[in-house]
Amino acid sequence: MSNRRDYYRDLDAPKANSLVPGGSALIVDGDGAILMQRRADSRNWSLPGGTMEIGETLEQCVIRETKEETGLDIEITGLLGIYTDPEHVIAYSDGEVRQEFNVTYYGRVIGGQLLVSDESTDVRFLHAEQLRSEPVHNTVRLRLQHYAENRIQPYLG
Repeated sequence: MSNRRDYYRDLDAPKANSLVPGGSALIVDGDGAILMQRRADSRNWSLPGGTMEIGETLEQCVIRETKEETGLDIEITGLLGIYTDPEHVIAYSDGEVRQEFNVTYYGRVIGGQLLVSDESTDVRFLHAEQLRSEPVHNTVRLRLQHYAENRIQPYLG
């Protein structure tokens, strides 16, 4: 697994040289807790998700990635937002510098069992107040804020 470093609104950030469509799932349990994974590469808590593979839709990608990263089967139920901020880039140890391109869907668990994958050190449902003092990247906090705002329309940005 290559190491990564997120840059957000950082004047010292390297210039992006890659753009890869990706998606994530915001899944809330019956108690209002949000499904989060603790990323092995950055140690930040994040929403499950990943990048598209040829031959799949972005929805299929998010369903596949959520299963791989959390052990849970989900269905997509809506759209939280589209996040393509050019001031958020992710630099990988192999020289790739990727501009953010993430579509965050709402999802619902329909099966499976909560498991930790190679990509994470922990997977669990956490309440918003629990996440306040935990390491969460600002761009993920923005998505959590948009969820908390109960937006009628998806965020487009």
